[in-house]
Amino acid sequence: MKGTQLGEFEEIILLTIALLYDDAYSVAVVEELGQRLERPMSLGAVHRTMQRLEEKGLVHSRFGESTAERGGRRKRLFTVTAAGEEVLQESRRIRNNLWADIPKAAFGGSVA
Repeated sequence: MKGTQLGEFEEIILLTIALLYDDAYSVAVVEELGQRLERPMSLGAVHRTMQRLEEKGLVHSRFGESTAERGGRRKRLFTVTAAGEEVLQESRRIRNNLWADIPKAAFGGSVA
């Protein structure tokens, strides 16, 4: 399908949205990725990528309840759509097939 090819960063963001499930908003995604990748993430880059994923129909956003800790502002929460799950499953299938087909000798191991 045209427009649903994922770049590496988009795939990581989409996986993180799925991981955070019902609490996936920009700041939470940045924090989760920062911990897992052990490097700082740009809030702007993450937020723009989440918007791009929504434009592609791979995520859906909604506004949560307003909270006092956010000065009455509401969080924009993201969830993975069925199309997003399909794209992730296809990406996983392709990667798994590639890994399975790499000869052991390619990484210095002996050929079985």
